Amino acid sequence: MKKLLNNPTNVVEEMLEGYVKAHPDYIKQLPENQRSLVTVRETRDDKVGILIGGGSGHEPGFMGYVGEGMADGVAVGNIFASPSPDPILEVTKAIDKGAGVAYLYGNYAGDVMNFGMAAEMADLEEEIQVQAALATDDVASAPKEEQEKRRGIAGELFIFKAAGAAAEFGYDLENVIRVAEKANANTRSMGVGLSPCSLPQTGEPSFELGENEMEIGLGHHGEPGIEKGPLETADHVAERLVKDILEDMPINQGEQVAVLVNGLGSTPRMELYLIYRRVEQLLAERGIVVYRSYVGDYITSLEMGGCSVTVMKLDEELKQTIDHPVNCPMFVQK
Repeated sequence: MKKLLNNPTNVVEEMLEGYVKAHPDYIKQLPENQRSLVTVRETRDDKVGILIGGGSGHEPGFMGYVGEGMADGVAVGNIFASPSPDPILEVTKAIDKGAGVAYLYGNYAGDVMNFGMAAEMADLEEEIQVQAALATDDVASAPKEEQEKRRGIAGELFIFKAAGAAAEFGYDLENVIRVAEKANANTRSMGVGLSPCSLPQTGEPSFELGENEMEIGLGHHGEPGIEKGPLETADHVAERLVKDILEDMPINQGEQVAVLVNGLGSTPRMELYLIYRRVEQLLAERGIVVYRSYVGDYITSLEMGGCSVTVMKLDEELKQTIDHPVNCPMFVQK
């Protein structure tokens, strides 16, 4: 699998160097740790800090979401790997404005361990109050009765947005976390994989699929899904993903939702809009109103083929957070 690389060992550091050079009006690296990036804008005193993070390879997640209306800082890990506690702690110290810091990340063992360690150090060494909210939106990754075991995938975008808006509204730490957890509880995602990606260090495919095969429920690191089968039409794929989402999270006629059709890295926008077209039809047939829609590459998996569908059920509070303006290097909403 061809890639434009120098030394694969340095790919994350070189990416971050290029990213900061490309967006100096948005973001800067902290001198203490190259993997620690924070907003260049001045945030007000007593604002809750929003810290997101995760592995590289998901661009524009996660570093693309540092900016007004979203996160104040991001800790960056190796490809598909959690950041270590050190950059998380450095970002925590940099963005704390006296009201504490909210950690937002996906439910993966490495992230849970490393963000947990950083939170302990922030408390013991810096006397900074930290609370965390985890994304668990992937319907395919665990049964409904074991939602706490589910992975976070593209629905993380909605959780970041909800918490970022709550912090901008002036909510305290406890209520920022409450809003993030509400957003997570009202969000479900399902994905389909069409082709693998390859890690720069190995050049080998992350999993195997036949030429005319797809995998329903594939994770965005290549984790196994729930079934493999022959490649189907865009309409049939959308129907399967929406069916699983609505069976897991029933939505009543007249209720409003935000919808995200997320590309995994190499799926053309043309195909993503085909999926969205059918998703919107299916929801409309059930009397469910799409309040806002997002179509594109928001949390990718290097050059993986496929997409995911995310639905967030909205109440008035979540509508306010989803409407709040955002100005980040890779995500702008007016």
